[in-house]
Amino acid sequence: MNIAVMVKVLPDDQDIVVTADRKLDASKAKPVVSTYDLNAIEAAALLAADTGAATTAIVAGPASVDDSKTKKNILSRGIDALAMAADDALADMDARQTAQALAAMVNQADGIDLVICGDGSADLYAQQVDVQLAEALGWPSLNGVTAITAGDGTVTVERVLENERETVTLPLPAVLSVSPDIAVPRIAGMKDILAAGKKPVTMYAAGDLGELAPAAVEVIDVSAPEPAARKKELFDAAQDGELDAFVAALKGAL
Repeated sequence: MNIAVMVKVLPDDQDIVVTADRKLDASKAKPVVSTYDLNAIEAAALLAADTGAATTAIVAGPASVDDSKTKKNILSRGIDALAMAADDALADMDARQTAQALAAMVNQADGIDLVICGDGSADLYAQQVDVQLAEALGWPSLNGVTAITAGDGTVTVERVLENERETVTLPLPAVLSVSPDIAVPRIAGMKDILAAGKKPVTMYAAGDLGELAPAAVEVIDVSAPEPAARKKELFDAAQDGELDAFVAALKGAL
């Protein structure tokens, strides 16, 4: 079995600055792996450890994703190889374009049987890339997966639904989107980080991925919300009636 895990690299939200006109400035934000994809990476690594499968992380995005620290972060988490398309022509892709770019890289990889995606991305959280990737590949897909067991040409997965637990067997190849509950991401040790620098990395340009469809979604504006006005009321709990006044003010605000 060969497993590919889809990884989104995005600016660290802790480094994003809100400007005076409420725009988001990510110019000084370092690239990091999307939080939900860390769970997908761990799920892929654990399944590979159980089955002897080979694992490849696949990344597509602007030139800024080509960061040595980020590459080591991915490869130090039990992943065997990395395929990355880092090209500014791939910036600001919508879900459809992202799925097409990732599908092209899956098809160029060596015999991928199973694709694992995170529950969503830490920035947009649209939960669209996994199903559109499956459509682009022509493979069956399931989301909300909390456990994966490999069989002979199949995978059996568990999904926790609102009122029940579901067990489903899919033929391979397939695309799975995993819940954050599937696995806790590991903390890589120094030995893992050093070994990551020796693992194979295949780089692609946008032209290697074929022609992507025109964007189906147009982004009009991205701004921080208007700051809420503060009432600046202070209550002294040591004084009679102040606690009741605080409770009344809190209820009024809700």
